[in-house]
Amino acid sequence: MSFGDLFLFAVENLWRTKLRSVLTTLGVVIGIGMLVSMISFATGIQRNVTESFRTNDLFTTMEVVRRDADPSGGVSKLVGADGRSPVIDDAVVDSVRSLPGVALAFPEVRFPVTARLGRREAQTMLQGVPLALGEHAPFDSLRHGRFFAADDERAVVVSERFLSDLGLRVEAHGERAGDDTARGAAVVPADSVLGRELEVAVPVLDVSRLARGVFGGASAAAPLREEVIRLRVVGIRSEEGPFEIGLLRSGLTVPEATARAIPHFEFSTVWQMLDAARGGAGYPALHVRLRSATDLGETREAVEAMGFEVVALADHLTEIRRSFLIMDALLGAIGVVALVIAGLGIVNTMVTSILERTREIGVMKAVGGGDGDIMRIFFVEAGAIGAAGGVLGIALGWAVTRLGNLVLNRYLRPEGFPPEDLFDMPPWLVAGAIGFAVVVTLMAGLYPALRAARVDPVKALRHD
Repeated sequence: MSFGDLFLFAVENLWRTKLRSVLTTLGVVIGIGMLVSMISFATGIQRNVTESFRTNDLFTTMEVVRRDADPSGGVSKLVGADGRSPVIDDAVVDSVRSLPGVALAFPEVRFPVTARLGRREAQTMLQGVPLALGEHAPFDSLRHGRFFAADDERAVVVSERFLSDLGLRVEAHGERAGDDTARGAAVVPADSVLGRELEVAVPVLDVSRLARGVFGGASAAAPLREEVIRLRVVGIRSEEGPFEIGLLRSGLTVPEATARAIPHFEFSTVWQMLDAARGGAGYPALHVRLRSATDLGETREAVEAMGFEVVALADHLTEIRRSFLIMDALLGAIGVVALVIAGLGIVNTMVTSILERTREIGVMKAVGGGDGDIMRIFFVEAGAIGAAGGVLGIALGWAVTRLGNLVLNRYLRPEGFPPEDLFDMPPWLVAGAIGFAVVVTLMAGLYPALRAARVDPVKALRHD
């Protein structure tokens, strides 16, 4: 018999027991649907993490910090004649900039402020960056507006997270302005934010008040006063992702010269204050953008030779991917178990079919059918169940991922997370799921096929 004849014969046999065949196939559909939807979720999260690295240039980004900058890590690996790590000063900045693989390096000028937009107010961090950073992600493609035009421009780029802290949310495409009751925010057009004046308030030391506090007794005023600087909002950048460095977690980004001109304390932690008292504060960190990801290793070695520590999120990507592989395996195992259970249903269905078709098998053997022919008939029947279950299981898995994506985004959106496609169904997953379904069903059909081939034709013809 040709394969075409075998296939038509198998379909005819399955059609004779429609209900049983449908229920058996349904088991395969559910198993493949579970397998596909779970692996699709794991691959979707992995894709989003990798995309977050790529979008924010994290593959070519690193931070340079002092080796004793983190008090929780102790004071190991200290260098220098006085037993302390060298400070990050302008000379170090110039040295790092001169390295071959460095495209851009600038010191961290970052401090806490109180920002006011109209009657709304929020606490955030203000970061000063050079004009050249506008050529790098994520500032090269702001969601709304533009980047700075000059290093000393009195302008600010705000993040969507900062606007959320103010109780504002920029309307998305096709969305109307109004109140977002789910998030307790006002939905506004971008034009209502761009061009507005933002007040930035910073605490500064008032020497005259300090003197009155020392000589005037307990009734003297506190030695701090608030200084207000007015900046023009020129851009809005997308909401921060989960793998962003300190530079991108600042709600306000201003030109470097503008940030330096704003009066502020040169320290934001008690450790920086102690360093300043010892005359060695310097900059808390140095931000570096590399020319390519391949320059990371060589640049790291050069910077560490200077006595500093290098922090690069790209180092952790391998560990993150390994974790995703483990998650893929765990989620896939659940789907495999469901598919194995469906395979047992196939064994039961086909063994029952053998008992019902014993006389038919005897007739086929009596007219010249060999053991191989009988086995091929049952193998094709099992393969047909697997192929149909695999295709329908892919459709079920896709429907589950679309529904899951809708529900999860509806839940995450009020929590301040941007909408994301949390599932990914690449072609290899579709092809692999169908192939796996066929292989499992063929394995399930092996025992029934062998049992059918061993049927004695003489006894089979006497079977009622």
